[in-house]
Amino acid sequence: MRAANLVTAGLLALLGGLVIVDALRLGIGWGTDGPKSGFFPFWLATVMIVTTALILLQNARASRRPFVTREQLGPVLAVLWPATALVLATQVIGLYVASAVYMAAYMRAIGRHRWVTTVALAIGVPVVAFVVFERWFLVPMPKGPLELWLGL
Repeated sequence: MRAANLVTAGLLALLGGLVIVDALRLGIGWGTDGPKSGFFPFWLATVMIVTTALILLQNARASRRPFVTREQLGPVLAVLWPATALVLATQVIGLYVASAVYMAAYMRAIGRHRWVTTVALAIGVPVVAFVVFERWFLVPMPKGPLELWLGL
């Protein structure tokens, strides 16, 4: 666990440093009409770097136990593989169909929900998402062949 925390803290500190450099380029002071563009990113990145420094100090004294045991890896992979399949399927069959299939499979395999509940939510959630994003907010989402055939 120590190595994972140290690597994550180091990467976040580098990201914070990058944000600070760009915020300084934009200006971190106060202009006539309020804060300049880099003001808030600068302070957020500063807080992030201070936090990662605290993580590094805390882990300097931490034990050397593993980040994840073999027993803990099983449930993590049970979530990771279907989520990865959802992302890949979205590229082929579109967001709405992929999310319906993912939700139905996940609800049955992991949640052990009844078929009525599974089918209702697997169809209802993508339909609501379609109405909210495509119709109300006018934000186009990735479409697959089914949505294109339906003219959506």
